[in-house]
Amino acid sequence: MNETVILTNLFPTPWEPGRGTFNLQAFTHLAGRRPLRVMVPVEWPTWLRRRPAPPPLPAGLAGRVDWFPYWYPPRVGRALHPLGLLASLAAARPGRLLRRPAALLASWAYPDAVAGAWLAALWRVPLVVKVHGSDLNLMATGGLHRPQIRFALRRAAGVLAVSEALAGEARSLGAAPDRIRVIYNGVDTARFQPGDRRQARQALGLAPGRRVLLFVGNLKDSKGCQDLLAAFARVAAAQPRVDLHYVGNGPESDSLADRAASLGIGERVHLHGGRPHTELGQWFNAANWTALPSHAEGVPNCLLESMACGTPVVASRVGGIPEVVPDEAGILHPPRREEELAAALEEAMGRRWDRPRIASHAAGFDWATNARETDALLSRATGTGEEFQTS
Repeated sequence: MNETVILTNLFPTPWEPGRGTFNLQAFTHLAGRRPLRVMVPVEWPTWLRRRPAPPPLPAGLAGRVDWFPYWYPPRVGRALHPLGLLASLAAARPGRLLRRPAALLASWAYPDAVAGAWLAALWRVPLVVKVHGSDLNLMATGGLHRPQIRFALRRAAGVLAVSEALAGEARSLGAAPDRIRVIYNGVDTARFQPGDRRQARQALGLAPGRRVLLFVGNLKDSKGCQDLLAAFARVAAAQPRVDLHYVGNGPESDSLADRAASLGIGERVHLHGGRPHTELGQWFNAANWTALPSHAEGVPNCLLESMACGTPVVASRVGGIPEVVPDEAGILHPPRREEELAAALEEAMGRRWDRPRIASHAAGFDWATNARETDALLSRATGTGEEFQTS
């Protein structure tokens, strides 16, 4: 079987080894079912920095991941980014264009899927587009991105949506309903499972006798990290034993520290920076609750991983989150509403949670099923698999 080429910026790189770890896990399992070649564009400002050692890759992907520089004009011409991506691939790996794969899977709508549509046409192979969340919820809302994303989705032989909500967005953009398949991400239950909270806190050097409210993700405004700080300030006086811990990097990091100090809760807000994905199981087990008040989402894996550890979640009612967080595993609230987020935190902090029941629910999302269904979608796109029911 010819290899399937995957084009995606959502994948670990030497500079960002924690980037797109959900795709690393998904494609590792998929590689057990079909040969893959993963092409990862790296934005040129990052590429020009000193290159660290590449991240370790599992056996199925070792030697099958190719990072290449992605050139585009800074701050202008964003509508031309797909063309820049295609030109960058041709310049960096011209031999790759001469080798026709079995299919092309583009994982992220813009610019990856748009460039992928042109590349699939050049190769005359089927295109499958995987959509994740913000690539449709935010990037496809207007401007010149929307018609380009619509073009790619209409050209696609298959569309993989990580939630029913995203499948609906894909349909509204013109994707053929009979080509859309909802395939939820999985969770590695060998790494994310209930553990001893005291031991996890000791291993992470967290203060004993405190309760932990945890945020894991990019520290950017759209993830609701500032909303969470404001809501925590509202409940901090009534919850004197609770501290807020942020795990992640991003542009809001310095602002969060400064704002926490100005709110008088600086000693109770801790920013730990980005941590390896292999360490996150300890963080979720150390936490009493995980919060993710995003403004837009697909299905964030940090929520699945938290629940797999038996840790309840407080999250915004957006995207596919309501599809994967039942009442017994968490509390949902409207996005961008600090007062209602604060009320949700108070409710979570006052409720008795059944950790085994939460973990059992999350165990239903597994990477083996994800790989089997993704492989079936690719087989159907290439004309070698059976039909499936419309999502």
